[in-house]
Amino acid sequence: MRRGGGAFEEPSPSGKLPSAWLATSLSRLPTMPGAGRQGKRTSSGIVASPGTLCSRRPARSGRGVVRWESAVDYRKFLAQDTEVVLPYFGGTRLDARDRPLRLAAPLESPGWYRFRIQGRDATAGARAEPGPVEDLPRQRGYLLEDRLIIEGARAAELFFLPAEEPPRFAPVLARRWPSGELLFDQLEFESEAEEAVRRALEEEGPLVLVKGVPAPLRAAYGYALLGAASERLHVPMSFAEARPYVLQAAQEGRAGAEAALRALAAERLQAQREIEELLRRQRAERDAEVRRARQQAHLQAQRDLDRQVQAQREGREDELRRHGFRGVEVAGRRARQALEDAGARVHATRQLESGLLEVTYTFLGERFISVVQAATLQVVDSGICLGHPPRDELVTLDSLPSVIKEAIDTGRLVKLRHA
Repeated sequence: MRRGGGAFEEPSPSGKLPSAWLATSLSRLPTMPGAGRQGKRTSSGIVASPGTLCSRRPARSGRGVVRWESAVDYRKFLAQDTEVVLPYFGGTRLDARDRPLRLAAPLESPGWYRFRIQGRDATAGARAEPGPVEDLPRQRGYLLEDRLIIEGARAAELFFLPAEEPPRFAPVLARRWPSGELLFDQLEFESEAEEAVRRALEEEGPLVLVKGVPAPLRAAYGYALLGAASERLHVPMSFAEARPYVLQAAQEGRAGAEAALRALAAERLQAQREIEELLRRQRAERDAEVRRARQQAHLQAQRDLDRQVQAQREGREDELRRHGFRGVEVAGRRARQALEDAGARVHATRQLESGLLEVTYTFLGERFISVVQAATLQVVDSGICLGHPPRDELVTLDSLPSVIKEAIDTGRLVKLRHA
């Protein structure tokens, strides 16, 4: 038997290989490159490693020669770059039609970009012309500012509006991207209802006398009245907060909108007072704890007791201080990951005193500001009303988006901070 050039040869007069010789030869074949403890022996006796493709038995030539077939590493195919045009909506999350992708850093503004894709990582290039969207699901509604008012009185954020601002209450055809965002497609032909609603808005009267107004258009009129009342009364109101009151405003006109704003302001003021009272009690409890600790310090070694009290009051805050900027950066990454896993888009994080972290993010089209413990992501101030009295301490940052969604779905959202 002769060995050379990566092949094993054993001539046979008949051109066939004896089974005993074949088994002996296969057992002497060298292990393929990359095979180790994770390798697996195939039915032919060849040792293969993960990531390597090979035939189940050696190739045979017409003269009875056994030759080793070259192995192919499939991982080199996964590493190939592709270039695609995708819409970008903000944050470090990028959604293709078939899978989510990752960006190293947020881009300057939403829009259509050309991206280079490698695995699950995307690198942004130059801006590009919009890609085809005709095959995406349709969504019709009425335009109000940057929102599309659709069925159920929902105000969905509408991306990529045309440069020329469409008229208020214009009927719009949008397309829904697989990740849920709505993309502007085109304006549709108006009926008499849109102009009748615009004239009613000039007087800010009730819409009950205007006939033939679809429910989404009636809701858009209610949103417009509430927005005007919000500016007039200096009471900030988001679309999600306004949703429970749009029908009341549409039916009662200006008076109904102002009554809804005053009710929201009263509930917001009550929640803020309760939070202030809760924080005051917490400060009093901490001060009392400090006084008790100081009394016990006379019975024990001062240094050991001080470390114990500091650990009880601040948890892992001293760890973040030891790590300095790196610790703050790690806390910011953990907060960003927790919110983006829940479907939110993080805009900024800011370190506060006492080991706190302020996080600004967008969820379901609404902007929120929350304050959490940097070490544990325990919510200190959610930025929304969580009942009377407030129970912000029962929520963590990763569970806060589900609480916000429930508040929006049930019409109970009250924001305490407006960015």
